[in-house]
Amino acid sequence: MIKGIEAVLLSSENAATLAKFYEEKVGLKVNEEMEIGEKGEKGYDISFGSGAGLYIMDHSDIKGENKQGARVMFNLEVDDIEKEVERIKKAGVKVKQDIYHVEGYGLIATFEDIDGNYFQFVQVRAS
Repeated sequence: MIKGIEAVLLSSENAATLAKFYEEKVGLKVNEEMEIGEKGEKGYDISFGSGAGLYIMDHSDIKGENKQGARVMFNLEVDDIEKEVERIKKAGVKVKQDIYHVEGYGLIATFEDIDGNYFQFVQVRAS
């Protein structure tokens, strides 16, 4: 039986630089740095307490930027999307789509990281 999503893995040619982007520009906290395998590759744990975590990892098959950043995205839930979008814009993060609404869901804004991956801030409507 599948219980849910445990984590999202974000692979990179340079996980340290990508993890630093998410920490310094996006505002996520890197909780742990770990060694992966026997080739000195690194991984970075960004967990949020309960629910799925985000792991940024070196991967030998990844070279250069993601050419299709929208293929897989992940959402980061925020409590005040307008405030958070303004903050991330000031940090110089590339905006792909400014705030828009999805009926019955809430508000979304889409961004691009330094590897070309897309991620979104979401503010879900109150239930």
